[in-house]
Amino acid sequence: MADEEEEAELSEKQKIEIAKWFLLNSPPGEIQYVAKEIVSADVKSILNDDDLFHEAASDAFSLYNKSHLISLKMPGRSGDLLVTTFGELEVNAYLDPRTAQVAKVDHVKQVCTEVRPATDEELPSPYIEEFRCALDAEILKYVGEAYPKGVCSVYCVNGKDVEGPGSDFELVVVISAARHSPQNFCNGSWRSVWNILFKDDQQIVEVKGKMQVGAHYFEEGNVQLDAKHECKDSTLFQAPEDCALAISSIICHHETEYLASLEASYLNLPDSTFKDLRRKLPVTRTLFPWHNTLQFSLTRDISKELGIGK
Repeated sequence: MADEEEEAELSEKQKIEIAKWFLLNSPPGEIQYVAKEIVSADVKSILNDDDLFHEAASDAFSLYNKSHLISLKMPGRSGDLLVTTFGELEVNAYLDPRTAQVAKVDHVKQVCTEVRPATDEELPSPYIEEFRCALDAEILKYVGEAYPKGVCSVYCVNGKDVEGPGSDFELVVVISAARHSPQNFCNGSWRSVWNILFKDDQQIVEVKGKMQVGAHYFEEGNVQLDAKHECKDSTLFQAPEDCALAISSIICHHETEYLASLEASYLNLPDSTFKDLRRKLPVTRTLFPWHNTLQFSLTRDISKELGIGK
C-alpha cells in the first residue's frame, strides 16, 4: 500500500506544471483572481510548498502577461507600456519605442518598477525610425477612434540597423484593448499583431495579421469566448507617410470586417449555438422560448454590448 502511495506522489515538476496550467488558462484580466482565490486555496494544497508555488507563479505570470499583451502605466506618467515579446530586451525589461524608454516589470504584481532611457543600440536606425514613427502615429490615431481603452505600439523586429534603401526590414504593430468589469460579471480583451515586411527589391509591403478576442461572462453561468482569425494583404513600398496611411487602412479594414463577422455570429446564437446546448424537450417538459431569447440575461447583455436591435 505504501508503495502505491509513493508511485502516486507527484514530482515537484508535475506540481509546478499543474499550478502553471491553472494560471495560464485564466480568462482575460483574471490571473490575479485565480492566483489569490483558487490556486492559493486548491492547487497550493497539492503543491504543499510555498517555494514551488512562487516558482510556478513567476513563470506563469510572465508568459500570461506577454501572451495577453497587457499594458502597464510607466512611472512618472510617461505613458503606457505594452508587455510583449517584441519589446523584450532582457529578463523583465521591455522597450517602449514611442518614448524610447526601457521599463522594468514585476510580472506577478503587474506593475512597472523603474524606467531608464533606451540606448542607441536598443533603438532602430534613423532610416527605420522614420517608417516606424510614421506608422505609429497613424495606428495611434486609428486605435484612439476604434477602441475606447486601446493601447498600441510599433516595433522593429528585423533590420533595425538598416541605414538606407536597398535592404528589407520588418515592423510589428501590436494592438491591445481590454474591458474588465468583474462587478458586472464580465471581462474581455482584444489582441491583434500585424507583421509588416518591407521588401525593398520588390517594392512591396506584405501585411500579415493575427487577431484574437477573449471574453468571460460569469453571471448565472460560466461562458467563455476565445476566437482567432488570421489574414494577409499587401501594398506598395512608398515614402514613410504614404506607407503608414496604406498599412493603417489595411489594418482598419480587416479588423472592422472581423468584428462585423463576430457580431453576425451573435445574431445567429438563438437559432444555432443555444439550440445545440439544450435538449429538444427539457426534463421540465416545458419548451424553451426560442422566439424570445432576449429575456435571458446572457443574450440580453450580449445584444446590449453589440448594439443589436437598437
